[in-house]
Amino acid sequence: MSQDFENIRYKLIEQQIRPWKVCDLDVLETLHKIPREQFVAPGQEVLAFIDTKLPLPGAKHPNQVMLEPKMEARILQALKPKKTDKALEVGAGSGYMAALLSAYAKSVTTVDSDPEMVTLAKSNLARALISNVTVEAGDAYTGWGDQTYDIICISGGMPTLYEGLKQQLAIGGRLVAFIGDEPMMNAVLVTRKNATIFTEEVLFETYIPHLSSAKVTKGSFVF
Repeated sequence: MSQDFENIRYKLIEQQIRPWKVCDLDVLETLHKIPREQFVAPGQEVLAFIDTKLPLPGAKHPNQVMLEPKMEARILQALKPKKTDKALEVGAGSGYMAALLSAYAKSVTTVDSDPEMVTLAKSNLARALISNVTVEAGDAYTGWGDQTYDIICISGGMPTLYEGLKQQLAIGGRLVAFIGDEPMMNAVLVTRKNATIFTEEVLFETYIPHLSSAKVTKGSFVF
């Protein structure tokens, strides 16, 4: 990794991410340690540090993108798993968000319905020597498997949060989802207090195109 990337990374964190209410020192250190430029298309390494969405290699749709760096940082800060936590990500994309979660969680399962994104995420995570992430192919829009998770990260938009995903949260678990329709959506943190009570906190407003799924008729992929 070149010294130039280290300097650019420092500026990204100090000038874009920290001012956007990301103040957790562990999170900021993780952003330094996991090289975001290794998760973008070849030749776009410098663009990995710009405050914009980036197309993913092999994307079939213009909305298959990496989110802005500051948005990924806010999500990580809100979720920040404990070392005993099991995490689920809906929408693997490049594998970068799963890599960030893996710095804290015991294990991460990231799911994508596009086989090319599954291959991309596996390749990127292997190159980054990250071994506690499992990349699986499938449609996790309304839930995945029959186990519960301490952390659920939905890396794309939804008109509403499906009950199946909420019910897969363990007691005390946390979930981040992007809920609503254009032109404005909310990034929402859901916390499960007990078997029947969930709390919600709006983290910030944004717009992210909806995930696509065979289970719904509206939307398109974004990661």
